Amino acid sequence: MQQKGKLVFKGTAHKLGDNIDTDVIIPARYLNTLDPDELASHCMEDIDKNFSTQVKRGDIIVGGENFGCGSSREHAPLAIKSSGVSCVIASSFARIFYRNAINIGLPILESRTASEHTRSGDLLEVDFKKGTITNMTSGESFVSESFPEFMQEIINMGGLVNRTKQKLEGNE
Repeated sequence: MQQKGKLVFKGTAHKLGDNIDTDVIIPARYLNTLDPDELASHCMEDIDKNFSTQVKRGDIIVGGENFGCGSSREHAPLAIKSSGVSCVIASSFARIFYRNAINIGLPILESRTASEHTRSGDLLEVDFKKGTITNMTSGESFVSESFPEFMQEIINMGGLVNRTKQKLEGNE
């Protein structure tokens, strides 16, 4: 659950491995649409056919190294966000996925220790502003470098396009 303005999330972890590429996140055969609901219904289906029916609003994806590698499609973070996932934690992100996630307003955090010490089904609480990740199941806490305030603002406003619109309309 995201508390507007606070960027605090609490959800169940869906643990994935290393090198989860954009073709796995959203297979190329579905790139003919930008409909968020359609993208969400096919999110991760090539590695887990039940992902879209099992993920609950607010859940958290935890990946390993090089999450989001592959092509530079914005469809990948959009499919994740539209599926109800509140944020993604990984040991590392491919740079283009990293920027695309911020641009569409999908919160992401890099934390090798959180990734290594989290299992599918663990309950996590993430304070994006502070960069803290608490595994409520194991009682462990982890620290990630938080984003600068202007990047947090982009994510909190739902992405770069929404932030720009609000600024242009004088509703900042």
